[in-house]
Amino acid sequence: VTASTPTVAHFLAEQDPVSCWDALPRKTPVCQIDELLASSWAPDRDAHQPRLLAPCDLQSIKAAGVTFVSSLLERVVEERAGGDPSAAKRLRTELEQSLGTSLRTVIPGSPDAARLKDELQRRGIWSAYLEVGIGPDAEIFTKTEPLAAVGLGDRIGIRPDSDWNNPEPELVLVVSPAGQVIGATLGNDVNLRDFEGRSALLLGRAKDNNGSCAIGPFVRLLDDGFTAEALGRLDITVQVLGEEGFEHSGSSSTSEMSRSIEELVHQAMGAHHQYPDGMMLFTGTAYAPVEDRIETGGGFTHRPGDIVTISCVRLGALVNQVAYTDRLPPWTFGVAALLDNLAARGHLGGDE
Repeated sequence: VTASTPTVAHFLAEQDPVSCWDALPRKTPVCQIDELLASSWAPDRDAHQPRLLAPCDLQSIKAAGVTFVSSLLERVVEERAGGDPSAAKRLRTELEQSLGTSLRTVIPGSPDAARLKDELQRRGIWSAYLEVGIGPDAEIFTKTEPLAAVGLGDRIGIRPDSDWNNPEPELVLVVSPAGQVIGATLGNDVNLRDFEGRSALLLGRAKDNNGSCAIGPFVRLLDDGFTAEALGRLDITVQVLGEEGFEHSGSSSTSEMSRSIEELVHQAMGAHHQYPDGMMLFTGTAYAPVEDRIETGGGFTHRPGDIVTISCVRLGALVNQVAYTDRLPPWTFGVAALLDNLAARGHLGGDE
């Protein structure tokens, strides 16, 4: 692929990436896929062996938040608990009883949503998360920088000063510079619930850390066998296996999203905001583990060594191991390093 186009972003900017792929000359394989998967996941993998990277490079990595009612309630729980997991259980019950039914039946941005907002404000329980959950404007934020995402087999990071955090298994849309959804993959939007719970203004601290964004294992391009309509009915599962024998699993379906995929893409990219290198867009999750792990009332949180598997029948499995952010290799391969790498391999040809 690199002989014909220097980056993933260039390739996915083609008008018809599937036809472009079919037209590529077939050359000697670097290795077999099963060998590549094995070397990508090996705990003691050789740095000189081929391995899978995150299947994106120059694209902006964006995320939509609060796109499921269950996640909306959990964000309000975090906010009202002030980042304290011990207060979450009581607040969760109270909010489900007072808000659950009305939130599940309202369409974001609709007149009914506006009336619900007025009612909730009168009751004194309005929140910044409710604003983006049922209001006209979706929450769209920058998850991390281009080239900072990790792929299959890489370690994912949690801060050592976080006591309440979790994986966020999500569908990730591959969006062309023209704003068209051309493919999909899986993502782990690793989240520090205690940081964001203390203040919504700590979203960057909660979301963008060393190894906190995993994408992969591959991009599946849309075609006649995997259409845009299929993206709205995918089941995504997550499994967490701890070194101490802890096991947890959960699932969610993109059919439960409160906003359509088309609306999320439109809100993230359009007349007001362009991404000339394309975009990887996390679409949110309904998954929020609440079971106690370390102590009664403490809820779920990661421990270093956890193996996290996010899977979907039509998109494969993204597997990563949890570690503390300050013990991961620092991120050093940015855009300048990519340009140097491509130039050294002779892939930056063309007229000056």
